[in-house]
Amino acid sequence: MCGIVGYVGARPCRDILVAGLAKLEYRGYDSAGVSVIEDGAVDSVRAVGNLANLRTAMKERAEAGGGVAVAAPPATTGVAHTRWATHGRVTEANAHPHSDGSDRVHIVLNGIVENHARLRERLEAEGQEFSSETDAEVVAHLIAAHYDGDLTAAVRAAFAELRGHYAFVAMHADRPDQLVGARRECPLVAGVGDGESFLASAIPAFLAETRRAVAIENDEVVAIDPSGVTITDAAGNRVERAAEEIDWDEAAAEKGGYETFMLKEIHEQADAVAETIADRLPGDERVDLSEIELDDSFLRDLKRIVVVACGTSYHAGLVGRYAIEEWARVPVEMDIASEYRYRNPVIGPGDLVIGITQSGETADTLAAMRLARERGATVLAITNVMGSQATRDADAVLYTRSGLEISVAATKTFVAQVAAMYLIGLRLAELRGSLAAPRLAELVAEMKSLPSKVEATLAGCEERVREISASHAEQQFFLYLGRHIGLPVCLEGALKLKEVSYIPTDAYAAGEMKHGPIALLDEATPVVCVATESLVLDKVLSNVEEVRARGATTIAIATEGDERVAAVADQAIEVARSDWILQPILAILPLQLFAYDIARARGLNVDQPRNLAKTVTVE
Repeated sequence: MCGIVGYVGARPCRDILVAGLAKLEYRGYDSAGVSVIEDGAVDSVRAVGNLANLRTAMKERAEAGGGVAVAAPPATTGVAHTRWATHGRVTEANAHPHSDGSDRVHIVLNGIVENHARLRERLEAEGQEFSSETDAEVVAHLIAAHYDGDLTAAVRAAFAELRGHYAFVAMHADRPDQLVGARRECPLVAGVGDGESFLASAIPAFLAETRRAVAIENDEVVAIDPSGVTITDAAGNRVERAAEEIDWDEAAAEKGGYETFMLKEIHEQADAVAETIADRLPGDERVDLSEIELDDSFLRDLKRIVVVACGTSYHAGLVGRYAIEEWARVPVEMDIASEYRYRNPVIGPGDLVIGITQSGETADTLAAMRLARERGATVLAITNVMGSQATRDADAVLYTRSGLEISVAATKTFVAQVAAMYLIGLRLAELRGSLAAPRLAELVAEMKSLPSKVEATLAGCEERVREISASHAEQQFFLYLGRHIGLPVCLEGALKLKEVSYIPTDAYAAGEMKHGPIALLDEATPVVCVATESLVLDKVLSNVEEVRARGATTIAIATEGDERVAAVADQAIEVARSDWILQPILAILPLQLFAYDIARARGLNVDQPRNLAKTVTVE
């Protein structure tokens, strides 16, 4: 992994490829490279670090009088890649693109080739020499071994020998007007322009050049040339699939005047929630989820729900568990997808499994969803990306519709996922009659007011958060505490701080503090407490008192106007008042800003935290 771009057409491709990589920088990477075909040969430049280093390497190559193909136009066919290391160290030799021994075949690959060691051993026995430590290089050698003038056939033959989850794009010096790709579990999409075609791991890579995209499905081989896209299945049978028009605004991938994508996306959260709930709350007492096309009788008679997710999506699922059990009286189990897939879970017909994945391509979540479906459960995907793998693996889909999220640290997609879970909870309650009509109407009204309250909370707390974060920016450890509906907010808030500031941070159920974490507390420990209005607020306030008695500084997230919290906390940040079970969408906002401000005070790149990728398409 992490980003793939390929181009075939009439235009000089070097700058198009590098611009495409720039649109994928948000996915996180540690090295980058580009290869192009010129005068019957392939020329390649790779560099460790960011794209500025790659551009410098290309410039230096040109000034040295070599590498004309990459250093200057008019090469019109090429591939490019940003790598996030999985096999092999972060070195130029391990950066993509990779080539075969003759330097005729070049490939870029996302994902993992699980049987690479066996394949490498065989290829080396056949006389092939390898130049990297990566699993990806075997693909170039394997294609070269199968090549007999037909690149598509060679890719198909190599694809049949590979095991794992990956997507790759290959080119051959003998075929300067063609690129061929294949995918298994990892994303790949084609773009169709006027006399030119693209292959990429994500649509933003070519969105500036064309809005016509063709999704590539699992176990398909795709060939592109200037005239268009040809798709076949693994057996070579032609697959007909029309291009779809992408209506994303290209400006959505720009910062819009904010200093970072993360800050921009924090401020887009009111719109994200509004888009998620808008037409799904058409009346005062009704939730319309007809789009998911699950039978009402099935939902009405549910005996159990299982939620599988990873990271931020897991925290959104935890919020949803509280809401669904409170409103619909259906038992909800939470499972970390990476653990669920290797258990022997008791699951089957009559169960609803909800897989939450922003990208729709999270490998562990997809595997958990497939396992549940294989055992007869009904699977509902909550995702932000139309046409993603999750949408094809699930029985039903609920889109969050929160728009492109560029920053690696999830913000607006979290609140959108929580809002989607709320919609499911309310719909189940409506069908099952577990909420009285006045209470349902009250919650629907409160849901509709959330976008304006998100906006008001951000406007009201931003300066206060900045002041408080400035006083704690040099701290070396934070503890986050919460109870009930506030616990998942703590978990997510702590994750944000860890992700972007690199400060060790622990998040705990406040009632469990006395069972161990209290030993961490002293006068140098800031403790962040989610103390919004809830059924357990009195318990939380008691925990705040316990913390202060050990000398720790307390920072509390409180509901607007609640003087009880301000009386016991050293520092308080208020969020807009809403129904107590809807508070997580508001309570997370100052914690996002808190993490952001501390990271910025430390001079860190919040959009591309070290070692992280936006979409985790490998285990």
